[in-house]
Amino acid sequence: MSTRVMTVFGTRPEAVKMAPMVKTLDACPGIESLCCVTAQHREMLDSVLDIFQRRPDYDLDIMEPRQTLSTITSKCLLGMETVLEQAKPDLVLVHGDTSTTFAGALAAFYHKIPVGHVEAGLRTHDRYSPFPEEMNRVLVSRIAELHFCPTPANRANLLREGGSGQTLLITGNTVIDALQTTVQADYRFSTPILNHLDYQGRKIILVTCHRRENYGQPMAQIMTALRRLVDTHPETELVYPVHLSPVVQETAQQYLSGHPRIHLIAPLDVMEMHNLMARCYLVMTDSGGLQEEAPALGKPVLVLRRETERPEAVDAGTVKLAGVEEESIFEMGAALLEDPAAYAAMAHAVNPYGDGRACTRIAQAIQWRFGLRETPPEPFQAGSGTR
Repeated sequence: MSTRVMTVFGTRPEAVKMAPMVKTLDACPGIESLCCVTAQHREMLDSVLDIFQRRPDYDLDIMEPRQTLSTITSKCLLGMETVLEQAKPDLVLVHGDTSTTFAGALAAFYHKIPVGHVEAGLRTHDRYSPFPEEMNRVLVSRIAELHFCPTPANRANLLREGGSGQTLLITGNTVIDALQTTVQADYRFSTPILNHLDYQGRKIILVTCHRRENYGQPMAQIMTALRRLVDTHPETELVYPVHLSPVVQETAQQYLSGHPRIHLIAPLDVMEMHNLMARCYLVMTDSGGLQEEAPALGKPVLVLRRETERPEAVDAGTVKLAGVEEESIFEMGAALLEDPAAYAAMAHAVNPYGDGRACTRIAQAIQWRFGLRETPPEPFQAGSGTR
């Protein structure tokens, strides 16, 4: 009798990190792998599923115009009701910190189905930043029975909150596994401008900036700093895939449009983003996932936020917190553009987030939990990651 494991996700970032997990479970002896998507992000989710060549077994298709946190959560919770009754999984696997993650875990709890939490234990200890992600993570931690922690620090967070040691496994982050599929030396971009950038002769800065807590004055300060950096460093070009949020679109256009070395482009799918990241010089972002992905590719990261739930990267030297003030962002960006030693120190630091075997460790842990394996997997050793 196979152990039925249902993986649930709904956004592009989740899909990037969970698609390789689903593929690993598909090939895992003793496990019947099921995939349920909520489609909290529709088109962006589908593009990732296409890359990993895995169609979902269940699709809630909840996305609607101007959706809110309440509509996402309620539609996901109601949709999962029918799916769980039909599929009757032995374990529901959720990822990270989205509204899909919280609602999926809560639905499983209502059906008394054990929950496994991939990318568990990240904390800023500020319930409103990132919002709503920090609280989603905390709530899922209370529901989950298996916690797959990327790093020892994540495990330590859960131990401090009363977690049981045997259920807290250090696995590394599955996004490092994903990069093995997505990054290709001969990749050709579907976004034309990206094929014509001089990645060798110029310093290409990749920017993402979209978080709700940066709306308003913080985002204006960030954009002003970015334009100053490009103005004062003629060897640079800046590529900014602009989030579809009207607030972000308007702010980017106001502060960054019209510059010959600033390229405001449409959002990129995961293949485009990972391959651009692999070729760029520097990443400046308020995203969480890029803090893990870019260091695996040897790219320094300046985080455009006041805090990060990924302090391991700061400790390892692959990431620095630049904040949201214009002067700080400008000075830290200028240092990496002007000082080869400062750049090399970040580019050559060891990524603390994985060695490309996180999915295998998680699958082995599930086998162990359900009696399909005698011992738990060997934990990921921080310091043995990529680069």
